[in-house]
Amino acid sequence: MTKVINKNSCTTNRCTKSDSKQRENSVQRERIVSKLRQQGLRITKQRLIIIDIILGGECSCCKEIYYKASKIDNKIGNSTVYRMVNLLEEIGEINRGNIYKVESCKNCNAKKCYCVEFDDDTIVELSESSWRHIVQVGLSICGYSKDKKVVRVKIG
Repeated sequence: MTKVINKNSCTTNRCTKSDSKQRENSVQRERIVSKLRQQGLRITKQRLIIIDIILGGECSCCKEIYYKASKIDNKIGNSTVYRMVNLLEEIGEINRGNIYKVESCKNCNAKKCYCVEFDDDTIVELSESSWRHIVQVGLSICGYSKDKKVVRVKIG
């Protein structure tokens, strides 16, 4: 499935930017919680607070996250924030290069969705199979994957 959308549009007429952001944060939060559980980790109130602050996208460093988190729960220490940020980075949910912002497709409901954004604000949403096909064909055309199949793509 491939879908082309305008970055500034919404999938429903009644959808506002805050509704869309809230829904996106909820989906991202569930994905992060799922990955943490897969690692065998408990989902504590403190971890959820830190995740929510990061998903809010207003912090550029661990100190800012700590400051906001400690206002919500004064038992959260600086080391708790640093450990959680490191953990989120290890499981691939944040990238310090993105200043602690979790990125995902904003309008995609699929579990695995790949978004390509162009300089005219057009976004192409691709299913996993479409993404794999495009990468495979592109690498083949450029001469990188003669009779080889792409197994994994790492970005970063």
